[in-house]
Amino acid sequence: VFPAMLKAEGSYILPENVPANEFLNLENDKISTSRNWAVWLHEYLEEFPGKQDVLRYALTANAPETKDNDFTWKDFQARNNNELVAVLGNFINRALVLTQKYFNNLVPAPGELSGYDRETIAECQQVKQAVEYNLESYHFREAQKEAMNLARIGNKYLADTEPWKTAKTDSARTATILNLSLQIVANLAIVCEPFLPFSTKKIYAFIHAKKFDWEKLGSFDLLPEGHELGKAELLFEKIEDETIEKQVEKLHATKAANEQEAYRAKPVKDNIIYDDFDKLDIR
Repeated sequence: VFPAMLKAEGSYILPENVPANEFLNLENDKISTSRNWAVWLHEYLEEFPGKQDVLRYALTANAPETKDNDFTWKDFQARNNNELVAVLGNFINRALVLTQKYFNNLVPAPGELSGYDRETIAECQQVKQAVEYNLESYHFREAQKEAMNLARIGNKYLADTEPWKTAKTDSARTATILNLSLQIVANLAIVCEPFLPFSTKKIYAFIHAKKFDWEKLGSFDLLPEGHELGKAELLFEKIEDETIEKQVEKLHATKAANEQEAYRAKPVKDNIIYDDFDKLDIR
């Protein structure tokens, strides 16, 4: 009825799609604020300072888009350590540190591109269309995965080209490798913003650049030759087992308290004598 009312009114733009998710559980149980079986945002921000994006990333990666899904602290830790730290943060840090070491923290001039360079650029340029398609289709989980693929491409490129070895024999080739790597870092600043807004600000500080427009995604001239980079720092930090165990224990302590409360007998009313019962007129 309501859509028909909006259509009859005439001036509203009617929705074309109403996306809805399934349920997200917590540690194999339904989230319940009344039972305190939940991750409270204010507590998370106090206990994980500066890690807003880690929670955003883990929740998006586990979004229950087509079926119920489960948030666990172990998965949260794995997403941070194995993806944000080992893939995204590792690539950005390596590209910046190597440039600082071999080119005094200045973006080197690119030389002649190899066939592998061109293949890498073409692969990077496909990311924009993939992310846009999934965002417009409300497939946020897949969109984030495609954005992270750009960092995976960068990591593979550095591992395959080995600029720490070419620096000993071919400075021009090393300059090309690191220029291309830095352009990927700049593209990561663009593509990660919808998913990791706080971390994106750090990436822009690392490359000492102002925010790029989304339409620049896929460009490989974002950082000009001679551009001075900012200070290279770790974008993400590993989360240790002890930290995760503390969160799991806190949840299970809550569960134990709830179970104890459930089994606690409620006080009964005082008994009455038969004469009191006989006064009742039950029909």
